[in-house]
Amino acid sequence: MDKPGARQVPIVYWSICFTLKTRFLNFFPEFFQKKNFPVNGISHLQPEKRNIGLEEELGGMAVPAALQWMNGERGVLVLYIARILYAAPISLLAESIALGILSLFALSLEISADHDHDRDPFSRFFKTRPGVSSGILLGAVTLPGLMLSRLIQMLRGLSLNEVGVAELENLQLQYWATFASCFSVLVCFHVILQRQDNGVPSVDSCSNWNKRFSLSCIALCAGICCIAFSAKYQFGWQMVFMLLWVVFHGLVASKLIQRILRTFPACVSIGEALLVTSGLVIYFGDMLQNTVAKIFGYWTSLGYLPVQYVVKRSEISTIIQGMTVGLLLFPLFLKLIFQISGHFKFVDISRERANHEMKKSFIFYASLAFLLIVVIPLWMQFVHDFHMHPLFWVLDFVFSEPLKTLSLCTYWIALIYASVTRFYNISKNSKTERILLRKYYHLMAVVIFVPALILQPEFLDLAFGAALAVFLILEIIRVWRIWPLGQLVHQFMNAFTDHRDSEILVISHFSLLLGCALPIWLSSGFNDRPLAPFAGILSLGIGDTMASMVGHKYGVLRWSKTGRYYILSLSEKTIEGTAAGITSVLVACSVLLPLLATTGYIFSQHWFSLLVAVTTSGLLEAYTAQLDNAFIPLVFYSLLCL
Repeated sequence: MDKPGARQVPIVYWSICFTLKTRFLNFFPEFFQKKNFPVNGISHLQPEKRNIGLEEELGGMAVPAALQWMNGERGVLVLYIARILYAAPISLLAESIALGILSLFALSLEISADHDHDRDPFSRFFKTRPGVSSGILLGAVTLPGLMLSRLIQMLRGLSLNEVGVAELENLQLQYWATFASCFSVLVCFHVILQRQDNGVPSVDSCSNWNKRFSLSCIALCAGICCIAFSAKYQFGWQMVFMLLWVVFHGLVASKLIQRILRTFPACVSIGEALLVTSGLVIYFGDMLQNTVAKIFGYWTSLGYLPVQYVVKRSEISTIIQGMTVGLLLFPLFLKLIFQISGHFKFVDISRERANHEMKKSFIFYASLAFLLIVVIPLWMQFVHDFHMHPLFWVLDFVFSEPLKTLSLCTYWIALIYASVTRFYNISKNSKTERILLRKYYHLMAVVIFVPALILQPEFLDLAFGAALAVFLILEIIRVWRIWPLGQLVHQFMNAFTDHRDSEILVISHFSLLLGCALPIWLSSGFNDRPLAPFAGILSLGIGDTMASMVGHKYGVLRWSKTGRYYILSLSEKTIEGTAAGITSVLVACSVLLPLLATTGYIFSQHWFSLLVAVTTSGLLEAYTAQLDNAFIPLVFYSLLCL
């Protein structure tokens, strides 16, 4: 899009921010005084939680109030949002304003949730991962920012006649569904915080101001959504149907995140749960949309479900979606089957207990086979009209180029077997720190995925889906302790866990796999940025690995951080490590671009834009305490799409 149009969105956004500036800034002094927090100091902390060295280093200078709420992670996210809004054309004005207001709403909620260092305001309702901030802002803006970046990219494709209007409008609907999911979850957390504050007496106007500001954001978000839909559909049944569809996503997300946080206590933070929830809701919603469109085809003629919102998926996308959704729903049906058959009852006699476990495992494996062979393929064939059984289609696809695919499979199997065996023995017998041991797997991801992404991208898509299915099946077996593999898988996985994993749920391997796979899957359509599919591999396999290794061995200068238990204290991340991570990614990009040019890709992105993307993702890795394998690839991918 033209540059003048691209400049108008941030001007409108910042004008809205300016109207709220005075009251928003006046909020923070009252906010910190509410809990006896002095506005210009850090002496409110207990002696063991104060950074006395920093106070001495500052020579007793007063710390500005802004430093007490604008930490490094929030500063990086402001840069992330501003970069996306700067690139947005005027045709995406409503979406851009909605993202800006959503970020302000999430920022106010995160400050409200993290300001009290003595208690967790959500502890009455659910238990989050200890030792980290809530991460509400990061969780709330990551997926909407990604969807807006994709919309900007799709508009460039539309101007080049490489993208159809149907695909663009379907992505716009998904953006508003993503926005509604994150927005509804924020409203849910706002209600929880208000319930918590109602039990705490307040003598100032801070609580009332916070309530008014949050209600203003809620009203603005709802109003912008309604205006955008009314302008597009001119008030009619079609507009009502689309609004209900978007609201449905929001309601499901607000219920699902509470279920996740209660089912998996102390496993994830609020921001991580928000990212998972919004992603699952959008993915399930897309599957439901395709299924409903297939069942009720006559809705198209009635105008309730326009045909442009049903975009035909590729065979590989359909297979991955059906397999993933089916396996995610499988534990719910399995639990129901076990409850009906009475296999949750404890048996005291050892022989009867052994028979009980064998019957339980038989039911599990029989149900899993029925799901994979019958149920999921039936859905795939229904929504996509495969000319053969989907499993046979996969075999036909694999053997269509047997030399390339089988050679690649042999290379993967040999490399994975050698690396897993080697690192597993090291983890049991060596004193090497586990965090460094895990980074070797990040390097292995580069060696495994980069050749396939350049030479066989479609086969890599399918391989990622198969790996995700295997991971899901093994995690279900581990959690349910299904004989005979349950205990073995549990012992093996414990060798590679870290502080972010728990006995209930091991998520590190999922986050690494999805961090590498999602940018590739998202780039399956129109893509004029050749480095975008490599976002996960570059940021995790190279940037994160080099940052950890260099920071661990040579790091001296540490970043300051602000968290639930610290204000202006020192982080474990070092400046040397961050600089090494950013530099290594830039070097990898300079090496990768000539290789991509030999296969026909043309680099159409300015180097300054690439530098901003790499630096922003590197700083986010340095500052965030959230699950970096999940967030950094998505943020990096969003910035590469611009």
